[in-house]
Amino acid sequence: MSLTDTHAHLYLPEFDNDREVVIQTALDAGVERIFLPNINLSTLNPMLTLCQKYERNLWPMIGLHPSSVRTDYDSTLQKLESVLKTRQFIAVGETGIDLYWDKTFRNEQMAAFRTQIKWAIHYQLPVVIHSRESFDEIFSVIDEFRDQPLTGVFHSFTGSLNQARHAIDLGFLIGIGGIVTFRNSDLKTVLKQIDPQHIILETDAPYLAPVPKRGKRNECSFLIHTARFVADLYGMNEKLFIDLTTQNALRLFNHAK
Repeated sequence: MSLTDTHAHLYLPEFDNDREVVIQTALDAGVERIFLPNINLSTLNPMLTLCQKYERNLWPMIGLHPSSVRTDYDSTLQKLESVLKTRQFIAVGETGIDLYWDKTFRNEQMAAFRTQIKWAIHYQLPVVIHSRESFDEIFSVIDEFRDQPLTGVFHSFTGSLNQARHAIDLGFLIGIGGIVTFRNSDLKTVLKQIDPQHIILETDAPYLAPVPKRGKRNECSFLIHTARFVADLYGMNEKLFIDLTTQNALRLFNHAK
């Protein structure tokens, strides 16, 4: 049984005191692959250094998180792309649009997202999308590229059934994390109407720990709780479901094999 955590921020300060223990605990729990999304320029080197140390288990992405987008986003993107040109990444991300906390840089976020989608197409990589209170904006940008070979995942999906179907119709997978285990989450109803072939699993560590770890710092080893919950939701054998989601992940992130 081989779990794949498709989204974890193990390079963040929350893990400074026990990072190696957290990674080893995840490996011992069967989480054999962990994919690391980038946030901004300051996180790039810590992420790459960590991936180099654990090159058989950790893989890096490159992108600019929407919450890091400011008026100088274009120069930041140029610096990130200069790195993208020189080494292998498994995806462009995490990128997208976040209008939950602040709408000040809405237009800049959309422009930065559009640029990173162009990267994904040019470098033949999947795109990892952060979409918080922004599905209309996200879809309006993606729809501009309908005739292009674009694929990816809606990370930490919390949308409606119609939004999930729209994403799937565009060729995207749905990233499911600990939120689905929360008592008041509507994701359970959505997932029951989506074929599990469209699902991949993630933690978003150190955020959004699943029940029964809710409220604690999330760790990659906690992915098993989400996997068991969703397998039960589908009435599937746990191992078969985990194998399926890993196959889905490796099909999408095909540079991580």
